[in-house]
Amino acid sequence: MRSQAEAILAMDFVETVTLAVQRQYIFAAVHHASRRVWIVGTTAHPTHAWITQAVCNLLMGLEDTGYVARITFLIRDRDGKYPALIDEILGGAGIATILTGVRMPRMNAIMERWVKSLRGELLDRTLIWNEAHLPHALREYERHYNEHRTHRSLAAAAPFRARLQPLGPDRIERLAVLRQDRLGGVLHEYRHTA
Repeated sequence: MRSQAEAILAMDFVETVTLAVQRQYIFAAVHHASRRVWIVGTTAHPTHAWITQAVCNLLMGLEDTGYVARITFLIRDRDGKYPALIDEILGGAGIATILTGVRMPRMNAIMERWVKSLRGELLDRTLIWNEAHLPHALREYERHYNEHRTHRSLAAAAPFRARLQPLGPDRIERLAVLRQDRLGGVLHEYRHTA
């Protein structure tokens, strides 16, 4: 799996409920090797037309960032929300769709782990007011996840940030750390000051 991670993208829906008691579906994708996340969109009604457009938007974003040339497989579950048309769209871009087995979440383990992170770090700790507030919170979380949050699989680096070099004894003595809060203190980011 590790040798093929560069060619694999995974996608899934995450369900949440706002304080206005409206069910929202978050559509997201994660690249296995880089752990980069794309939150494709949110909707209360994931119709086939909406999902097809969201997949087209994801493909355009992948082309813009150069990922589409590296991806040859997309892992997704057998959810009835996915229209058959998206497999054709992905196939036209050279991406083969691999469906997970029935009740086998480990077949899409990296995406499922990201869902757990999203729930534990954001959705379970934030009161999402309505459908307008959810995309704002998700954009902040996506930025935090891709630019700041460290990953074991990346040797304590973030998808958009290289691994920090260890500090020498001379720098540890005058170490100063700056904390920046995101989303009203739900997310914390730390960095060394100069």
